[in-house]
Amino acid sequence: MRIVRGYEAGKLLLNRRVAWPWEHPSSAMLDANTRLFGKPLTPEAAVTQILRDVKANGDTSVWDYTRKLDGPHAPQIGALEVPREIWRDARTQVSAKMFDALTFAAERVRAFHESSMPRGWFDSKNGYGETYIPVERAGLYIPGGTAAYPSTVLMTVIPARVAGVKEIILCSPAREGQWPHPAVLVAADIVGADRMFRIGGAQAIAAMAYGTQSVPRVDIVCGPGNMFVTLAKKLVWGDVAVDGLYGPTETVLIADEMASPMFCAADLLAQAEHDTFASPIFVTTSATLVDQVQAELAKQLSTAPRRDIAQKSLDNNGIAVIVSTLDEAIDLANLYAPEHLCILTRQPWELAQKARNAGAVFLGEETPEVLGDYTAGPSHVMPTGGTARFSSPLGVRQFLKTTALVAHDEAGLQRLADATVNIAEGEGLHGHAAAAQIRLKPVQSEAPRGR
Repeated sequence: MRIVRGYEAGKLLLNRRVAWPWEHPSSAMLDANTRLFGKPLTPEAAVTQILRDVKANGDTSVWDYTRKLDGPHAPQIGALEVPREIWRDARTQVSAKMFDALTFAAERVRAFHESSMPRGWFDSKNGYGETYIPVERAGLYIPGGTAAYPSTVLMTVIPARVAGVKEIILCSPAREGQWPHPAVLVAADIVGADRMFRIGGAQAIAAMAYGTQSVPRVDIVCGPGNMFVTLAKKLVWGDVAVDGLYGPTETVLIADEMASPMFCAADLLAQAEHDTFASPIFVTTSATLVDQVQAELAKQLSTAPRRDIAQKSLDNNGIAVIVSTLDEAIDLANLYAPEHLCILTRQPWELAQKARNAGAVFLGEETPEVLGDYTAGPSHVMPTGGTARFSSPLGVRQFLKTTALVAHDEAGLQRLADATVNIAEGEGLHGHAAAAQIRLKPVQSEAPRGR
């Protein structure tokens, strides 16, 4: 990890704007796109072409791009949709321990989102209120390929289901040229997803956004994914809603001199093992603790199964900042706006009250961030890249439309009419004014109202 001392030095490193990996494509990426598309397309141009082709040609282009991009891992020719018997067969390929853990986690995630459901309201005295209406159909992307993320199925399907979405479809890449990972299929069955398609990448986002012969068009596309999935979500926004744009995972861990070096190192290592782009950030008031954590990291890395990935993450993106006070530490966290903020201090609740920009806050040594990945309750689909400054974790609200309600009796109309007429006339919209005025005085020639 890179170690810096002082608040100002920390600000220089942690003050960031939202930066996306497609903004500065590598020469290797351009070469790969040349092989695929016949010219050195930028990531945005490549994804734009995929979206355009799938929109025009449906399943045919989905299959073409899946074969081009997934190569030997592409599914064999056949139906894009995963048949129900494959869902059922998957149960025999998942251990009882895994099944029970997914069921346990699903119950907690469901309880959390049920508690967070907003309630409609109406103030009859003032004649206004709000109602919440779920979208009709949601499309959820579940990353896959070489890894499996059944937890992401729970974290996306459950809030959609609790919100009242009528139809939930999933897209997830095929595994070894066949079907999505059995654990993903089992998780989808546990939480009651409606349909699943063995499609990955930008073509999956295009299929859900525009619809194909097999995949129904959705109202919102949600879920994490790689750079091309995220870029596709950015480009289809407006044709459909999207929940957010997600980049590599990140954690800021704040600790004082009383924190356990072993716990701090374990939490940083858990973050670092995600991938080489993960960002484990450590902010502390204790220089001694930094030395102890460095030693613990070396010790724990020596036996870590994903040692190479974690080491690269720590070397490339790991930062330790030594500050004078915990107030400086939380200011740096707010500046960085992390996906996860972990507070391992004597009084974590006191510091948490000053946190303004974070996807989730984990308080105390008994609350490691990994609980949030699986069993805590909130969705683990959270804002990254500094977007926690203005966005929120995935939850029921992303699947709900807020509709304003307005209803007045004659007395209510009288209270609002003069101001309404005056503003309308001031804007030169006399028809607006007349629509209010006509209700204030009976019109002699008005035709009788129908029964």
